[in-house]
Amino acid sequence: MTRQQRTIGREFELEGLGLHTGNTIRLKCKPAPPNSGIKFIRVDLDEPEEVSAVVTSIPAEAQAFRNTSIGGGKATIHTVEHLLAACYGLQIDNLVIEITGNEPPEPEGGYGAYVRAFREAGIEAQGVPVEVFEIDRVITLCEDGVEIHAVPSDKFRVSFTIQYDNHLIGTQYATFALTPEVFASEIAPARTFVLMEDVERLREMGLIKGGSLGNALVFREGEIMNQEPLRFPDECVRHKILDLVGDLSLLGSPIKGHIYAVKSGHSANIRFVRKLWELKERRRRLSVGGAGGAWDINLIQEIMPHRYPFLLVDRIIELEDKKRVVGIKNVTINEPFFQGHFPGRPIMPAVLIIEAMAQVGGVLLLNTVDDPKKYLVYFTRVDRAKFRRPVVPGDQLRFELELKSLRRGICTMQGYAFVEGKLAAEAELSSVIVER
Repeated sequence: MTRQQRTIGREFELEGLGLHTGNTIRLKCKPAPPNSGIKFIRVDLDEPEEVSAVVTSIPAEAQAFRNTSIGGGKATIHTVEHLLAACYGLQIDNLVIEITGNEPPEPEGGYGAYVRAFREAGIEAQGVPVEVFEIDRVITLCEDGVEIHAVPSDKFRVSFTIQYDNHLIGTQYATFALTPEVFASEIAPARTFVLMEDVERLREMGLIKGGSLGNALVFREGEIMNQEPLRFPDECVRHKILDLVGDLSLLGSPIKGHIYAVKSGHSANIRFVRKLWELKERRRRLSVGGAGGAWDINLIQEIMPHRYPFLLVDRIIELEDKKRVVGIKNVTINEPFFQGHFPGRPIMPAVLIIEAMAQVGGVLLLNTVDDPKKYLVYFTRVDRAKFRRPVVPGDQLRFELELKSLRRGICTMQGYAFVEGKLAAEAELSSVIVER
């Protein structure tokens, strides 16, 4: 199901230590307009620099090890995967992140702190459809015992297998269909982890300077050094899913498909995302039409149950969540109703102008429920309908509807129909949303 793009309702700030750099960092998250994506701004530099959270922001020669870094030179930002996983998991598409250093802070106790902060700020739909990357064939990366596969699926699902010699970790497998609710409760609380025998080596490499038993699991042979017990029996593989989701977010589009990973880390994840990016760019070059931000007929048919000859809306060009919608109906001589209305003088029936207006309003209403395919819109009343001019073949009807009230699935909308900027019809429409 295509959904609207989303951003946060208000800005907020967080402060803490970077997991690897150990630097004290403040970040400020701000709402961003549709189609802008997620962008970091290094405000600590003499001249602030912007870095987009996409895989092309990673230099080709960069080697990911224990984290994922974007940008380059002074504008490099390390360990972006945890914050980006929270954005992806909560379906936040557009965001400005002002940051005072080179690594987002790691909250004590886990990354659920990001989830709480985003939810407290509010997550708002923006009326513009999100560009979904659909896996339509098997895509595979296999190298040195690491495997990542993407296969078609009707939802975004991630499956992961890890295997460690430490018997407290051992072999773990987990699979989740990731919704915001599942991410928040089953993935975000999972802490990063490290083997005690690797700690000194990582410190010598300049890593985990901000790591502590408050934000990371530490395994020693035969024991877990943290006082807090495991939050899940398979907490380690859940954190690997969190890492993978953060890396997948660098595709810049939500994924519709099933991702399987075996013993994968950031380096392989990024190489896999580059493969997806190349496919995404090829599709974009081959695509025809589709104005940015418009709901085309394919997306409309995912929302609306109507089909030929009774689907009377061709495009949604504006949609402000729970407020207003603007749609287009192109009127051609091929419309079946012109055969009898009227022979020799074709005029679009007034009742079908109202029906088309109602269908545009139906797109707005069905976007207020989680799964539109489970619902129908029944129109219960038409008031103060007026028809100002005939609508004939060759006209383009522009419908503008404003939601006046919506309570418990019952709504009232004021609608207008224009042809070449001139009012052709108007009406007040009442309706109810019902389960199929």
